[in-house]
Amino acid sequence: MNGTPVELSILIADDHKLILDVLGAYLSKDGDMAVATAASLQEAVEKMAETGGFDVVLLDLDMPGMNGGQGVASALEANAGKPVVLFSGDVPDPVLQDALAAGAMGLFPKTLPIKTLKNAIRFVAAGETYMPPSYLTKDMRVEAGGENPLTNKEMIVLRGLCLGKANKEIAREMTLSDVTIKMHVRSICAKLGAANRTQAAMIARQRRLA
Repeated sequence: MNGTPVELSILIADDHKLILDVLGAYLSKDGDMAVATAASLQEAVEKMAETGGFDVVLLDLDMPGMNGGQGVASALEANAGKPVVLFSGDVPDPVLQDALAAGAMGLFPKTLPIKTLKNAIRFVAAGETYMPPSYLTKDMRVEAGGENPLTNKEMIVLRGLCLGKANKEIAREMTLSDVTIKMHVRSICAKLGAANRTQAAMIARQRRLA
């Protein structure tokens, strides 16, 4: 789908006003995202309850009211099961795992380039989990004879890579955007320990993944 993006409703919950103002202005400027903000978990939960939920909620891990996975669980309940993502700096692995176990759809580091952040929001809104490659540990990568960590959609994309298909062709066949396919390819490379799409295809053939 390469037409005009559908407008998404976004809630950014963070106790830093500068972050709220800058991100809110940037994400809203193209008219394809409607952005609301909150400065605490309680305020965020209240806004989710008032609106019936947002397409994607970004939660700062360190803002008032958050308590790791408990705060994520509260937000998920208030957001009617729609995607909730951690939006934070460095996140200790146990805390990240607790949040993911509670139902978080991934992590948006505050060091992400703003353009990448916008693409990641659309990725999550489409039902995918977003994790930056730096947070994909060696334990998540495929070792010889190990368990396959790829999702079903990533496996479909990987088969396309093995057939030498371009991102646009894979996107057309899967009825997804080019940006979404690109993010799938990045995730595949990180999980397989591949430097690029060509190496990912070679690893897949060697390990009979596709």
